[in-house]
Amino acid sequence: MPRREESKPPSPSGRRKRDRFVAPELAKVLSHYDLGVIHRLRPHARGSRQAPKLLISSDRGEFLLKRRAPGRDDPPRVAFAHGLVAHLAAHGYPVPALVPTTNGGSTMLAMRGKVYELFEFVRGERDDRSVEAAGVAGVALGRLHTLLADHEPATRPVAGSYHAANGLDAALQRAASAIRRVEPKASASEISQRCGFLAEAYREATTRAAAGLAVPGPTVIHGDWHPGNLLYERGRIAAVLDFDSARIEPRIIDVANGALQFGMQMRDEKPPEQWPLPLHMERIRALLEGYNRTAWAPITPAELRAVPWLVQEALILESVLPIAATGQFAQLSGDAFLRMVERKVRWLRPRTEKLTAFLADSLED
Repeated sequence: MPRREESKPPSPSGRRKRDRFVAPELAKVLSHYDLGVIHRLRPHARGSRQAPKLLISSDRGEFLLKRRAPGRDDPPRVAFAHGLVAHLAAHGYPVPALVPTTNGGSTMLAMRGKVYELFEFVRGERDDRSVEAAGVAGVALGRLHTLLADHEPATRPVAGSYHAANGLDAALQRAASAIRRVEPKASASEISQRCGFLAEAYREATTRAAAGLAVPGPTVIHGDWHPGNLLYERGRIAAVLDFDSARIEPRIIDVANGALQFGMQMRDEKPPEQWPLPLHMERIRALLEGYNRTAWAPITPAELRAVPWLVQEALILESVLPIAATGQFAQLSGDAFLRMVERKVRWLRPRTEKLTAFLADSLED
């Protein structure tokens, strides 16, 4: 599934607006940092629309200021993520450095009910959808899991992921209503049938994936491993971004989400229902091969058997939630996107054993 920017309810004109910093807020926030002489401030329109970002150029370098999105700004959750970044940086892992405030040296600024972070800005190239780029991403994920395997966080993150998530049925009901509000000509009966199928498919996938999550057990994971959170430079990872979703879960949660995100084939010039059905298996294989080269232990057969089912869970849940909120998936029709998800899941379900066998044979070579 392509990773799109997070959605928020559309404005009355139908266009979503990106949250921005206002001048008094920005002046107050920047007063807590020693950045020298600031030469330029530029909005950085990436990621969640509810988490405004600002690129700052000063005589001391380039920095990225971010206000955490609502729901991801709980101080213990932020502290957990910052602890991970500090741990990884101490081991030479490519993460943007956090900049402490001048009053107390904290890397988290809590002010008037909002939480802010400042990073040293890292330049890099985006994923080019090549097999090689997927392999490099797998190497980076394996090393991340290895470095975090013995990390003892000072605070505990929120629990849960796209696997066995509560509330899917309610989210599907909200998605059906939201689509009808945005697209009144969409067939209510077809949407209802589609949602019913996706609910049943999700439940089956949850059950079938469970065995692969028991061993080796929970560990610290990134929680949102996809191409948009990676920067490349000359065939290597320049920076891993966005630890907002970091949590303690079985490592295969990260691996399977990466398989979906790197394996999803799309055509930007075509509507979602015309995107290719098959996953890009060479990209997925490269991701898993790279992972096994640097992970603290290779992916087990049980974990591997769970991957196709976890892919289906992630595809369904991460599509339904934004559609339930807005009736759309980013700028795409919610009805068309759900049709794509249904087609993809119907293609995947009878092929899970073949996909697993292909990956197992690939990893044994």
